Amino acid sequence: MSDIKLIALGGVRENGKNLYVVEVNDSIFILDAGLKYPENEQLGVDEVIPNLDYLIENKKRVQGIFLTHGHADAIGALPYILSEMKVPVFGSPLTIELAKLFVKKNNNVKKFNQFHVIDAETEIEFADATISFFKTTHSIPESLGIVVGTDEGQIVYTGDFKFDQAARKYYRTDLARLTEIGRDGVLALLSDSANATSHVLTASESEVGAEIDDVIANAEGRVIIAAVASNLSRIQQVFDSAAEHRRRVVLTGFDAENIIRTAIRMKRLGVADEKLIVKPKDMHKFEDHELIILEAGRMGEPINGLQKMALGRHRYVQIKDGDLVYIVTTPSTSKEAVVARVENLIYKAGGTVKLITQDLCVSGHANARDLQLMINLLQPKYLFPIQGEYRNLSAHADLAQEVGMYPEDIYIVKRGDVMVLEKDGFHHEGSVPAGDVMIDGNAIGDVGNIVLRDRKVLSEDGIFIVALTVNKREKKIVSKAKIHTRGFVYVKKSRDILQEAAELVNQTVENYLAQDSFDWGELKGAVRDDVAKFLFDQTKRRPAILPVVMEVR
Repeated sequence: MSDIKLIALGGVRENGKNLYVVEVNDSIFILDAGLKYPENEQLGVDEVIPNLDYLIENKKRVQGIFLTHGHADAIGALPYILSEMKVPVFGSPLTIELAKLFVKKNNNVKKFNQFHVIDAETEIEFADATISFFKTTHSIPESLGIVVGTDEGQIVYTGDFKFDQAARKYYRTDLARLTEIGRDGVLALLSDSANATSHVLTASESEVGAEIDDVIANAEGRVIIAAVASNLSRIQQVFDSAAEHRRRVVLTGFDAENIIRTAIRMKRLGVADEKLIVKPKDMHKFEDHELIILEAGRMGEPINGLQKMALGRHRYVQIKDGDLVYIVTTPSTSKEAVVARVENLIYKAGGTVKLITQDLCVSGHANARDLQLMINLLQPKYLFPIQGEYRNLSAHADLAQEVGMYPEDIYIVKRGDVMVLEKDGFHHEGSVPAGDVMIDGNAIGDVGNIVLRDRKVLSEDGIFIVALTVNKREKKIVSKAKIHTRGFVYVKKSRDILQEAAELVNQTVENYLAQDSFDWGELKGAVRDDVAKFLFDQTKRRPAILPVVMEVR
């Protein structure tokens, strides 16, 4: 019997950050290497990646990284993994090109070249397993599911998927291949749960295309479209409609041009004429009714871009009377308040707003019925709901029971759980480190909960700095306490509080110096405690207190 382990280092009980580890005997296969963008409370953080400690410890056993599609939640953590281990990376042609864009931006791995292009027909034999692939439908071309063939049966990872009977070329699911995989026997299914709570029929891409075309056809002035740059299906529909209605497309937003130009070069994005795309600096050459401004970026960024346009702070565009702002992305729940605020600002600036979600249910992920169809096609022995918050994973488990799976054959795991195959199913055998690693600029992993807590305090209550000088030998204060604050109180109106705080510090230091023992940490701690208590009594606030005690020699 093969020794099989499954570990989710990310992508369970959260959205994004997909990274799943399949161990077969001595071989490790990494399925996806994604990141997620920070939550509102993760102040100053640029990206969040999975904890890679377990993989780094076992890097000699890693056979390769297998990618399902080209979104950041599947390829974003790749540079950070490759900086620790040089292992081959496999993916479809477009996925590999987009992965290269991510990798090139990182100085540590920009020369990495072990990329291998595969397709749905590829089969790769390793000592302990055979890896094969199948076509799926998602909002980006050439998305694939992955099959890990073992002696005990096949382990299938769907990646992000949905079923769409009207999908275009490069987006079509291979249903015959899915049936074939099911017939060969599926041991475990790792299946996307991001949209498991929805029972509403998701609009097909042809319906979405017709809706976008209708909106653009009826617009009289400029159309400003907010989209995610890597949602190439949506961008294709915008290009098609622009060509139909003789409008030019202006690309703005982070990384949009890189991703879109790559897709055009690879013919995965069709453009009727190169002249269709106009640089932002040339848009003044065209009338308003001839323009579509495509504000495309990473998750959440298009909305931030619209905010800048409404406030007049955008590099290229300012919203004015007659503009139609069309949001064709589905904002996450955490962004709903932001979207409402931005809508208000747009109306103030003279524009009007339309959301694609007003008329259609739009998603790149399988709804409840799609998930049940996948289970029926593959007939897995065991199910692991992945990719989604706990409520999504739980809903997926309920759906599986509706089609005849037993509850004991469904596993809702936590990040880092080690699931080992025994004769009677998978058993939980301990866990590996699997927390969030936060990226802030060039800093990797040195932004933890303590740093974030300090940032939160600084943002809410400000900082209170106390500086004074003491003579340790003579045990006396040389220069009395001076107070500096930022973001705490308006200094001119709070001179009394600051004066009292300074006197309190002087008294605390004098009392401490009168003692026999002396420790710098203790002295600063005493100052911090007394000042914190005083300030809370006076203001009901808790600023970050920074005592600076200097010594005269």
